[in-house]
Amino acid sequence: MRGKKFKPRTKIQEPRINGKVSAPRLRVIIGEDAPIIMEREQALKTAGQMGLDLVEVSANQDPPICRIVDYGKYKFTQKKRKQEQLRNQHTVTIKEIKFRPKIASNDYELKKRNAAEFLEQGNKVKVTLRFRGREITHPEQGMLVMNRLKEDLKEESNIETPARHEGRQIQMVLAPRAKSHPKKSKKELVKKEESSHSSPSA
Repeated sequence: MRGKKFKPRTKIQEPRINGKVSAPRLRVIIGEDAPIIMEREQALKTAGQMGLDLVEVSANQDPPICRIVDYGKYKFTQKKRKQEQLRNQHTVTIKEIKFRPKIASNDYELKKRNAAEFLEQGNKVKVTLRFRGREITHPEQGMLVMNRLKEDLKEESNIETPARHEGRQIQMVLAPRAKSHPKKSKKELVKKEESSHSSPSA
């Protein structure tokens, strides 16, 4: 039996710093100033005098672009920036949940909770209800299940594709509803206003 072949992990390439910067001429950025063309030795000397590092941030330019920074802080900032980008790059996927026309109550509740969790995570939900045998002679039972689910998840979802028959099944697609901050009641707003105008007792 052949063993599975595993691809080696791609190693994240670190930028060249200080003596590892090899280009003879560089475009150097110090702080927020505009780039300055420097000879490699001059750039290394300037970084050393400032107690900082010469970091190559764009090797494909001619001449390459470098920054004079604290490399430890620079690396930490870049890591935080990538983490923030990953958080903002949520990929919407479609999760499928399958029902039957005569689904038991406990099975329905379980599948409904699963659908609500998928929607909460920002995913779309494809709901498929399949008919078997003579069940197809009572399509209204399938629509009852679909309408029940649609009503139960109306706070969490929008209907992207309404329920419709396709052969021996009914399909519907739910999309996550955009989150909004809960509005404060009039009573809460009045209470907050009164507390802001009240003065502490002596």
